[in-house]
Amino acid sequence: FFFLFFCKIIFNFFYMKTTISKDQINSYHKNGFLIVEDFLSTEETLNWKDTIDAAIVKRKGRKFPHSEIKTGQSDGINKDAEYFGKVFNQIINLWMTDKGVKDLMLDKRIGKMVADLAQIDGVRIWHDQSLVKQPWGNPTAWHLDTPFWSFEHREALSIWVALEDVTLQNGCMYFMPGTHKHTDLSEPGISANMGDIFSTYPQFETMNPAPAVIKAGSCTFHNGLTIHAAGVNMTPYPRKAMTCAFMPDGAIFNGKQNVLSDEYFKKLKIGDVLNFEDQNPLIYHKDWN
Repeated sequence: FFFLFFCKIIFNFFYMKTTISKDQINSYHKNGFLIVEDFLSTEETLNWKDTIDAAIVKRKGRKFPHSEIKTGQSDGINKDAEYFGKVFNQIINLWMTDKGVKDLMLDKRIGKMVADLAQIDGVRIWHDQSLVKQPWGNPTAWHLDTPFWSFEHREALSIWVALEDVTLQNGCMYFMPGTHKHTDLSEPGISANMGDIFSTYPQFETMNPAPAVIKAGSCTFHNGLTIHAAGVNMTPYPRKAMTCAFMPDGAIFNGKQNVLSDEYFKKLKIGDVLNFEDQNPLIYHKDWN
């Protein structure tokens, strides 16, 4: 009995649902996003949540590992710092400052999922970020991800892991299905106005978005060129999520600083391959199989 009980505990802790089917790959390429229910077991979800909470405390509010800018302050990326400071508390690249988060983010099983979905050979971390939408937190307007980043690649994507149940009431994600096939790498920006992106992409203004209502431990993947948003948190409780953006191996620098430190940014020239392991570690390559 005790042996079976022990085996059950071990199975549940290492349960992570990492197999991607052909149907899921096809769905992702059609829609630009994919929901994976029960990605983590209950035990894994609690471990992720505890590990990330501890790493956030250790960072003492610093948004980046290389800067004293605090979450909620202007970072030069989003224009309206006062508004975006009330969208969520955002801590970036926790993997750089916490061993526990590093073990979670550099898991090659996740890297293989990303490679399978994007149909690419190798996967590097672009950046992770803890997102805590505080009670009554503002919505996140419709936007794209990749145009902000320091490289240009149509197959870049992110994972978004729910650390608590995500509902319509507490600010779930929404996706515009199929938009990744039609958007481009120009930067339309993101503002406090939910619909500003339709000035750039008016053809999607009448599209019905798909809400991602998911339980704790489930996740979504989305292409960095898929138009997406998140609702307001209309509850007195925080909504916690952990995300990581992934860069295809071989991507090249486009001149934008984004999350790069001043020191590293100054060393780069446009056209350089972004393969510095201390900044963008390779977490999976097909040759590793």
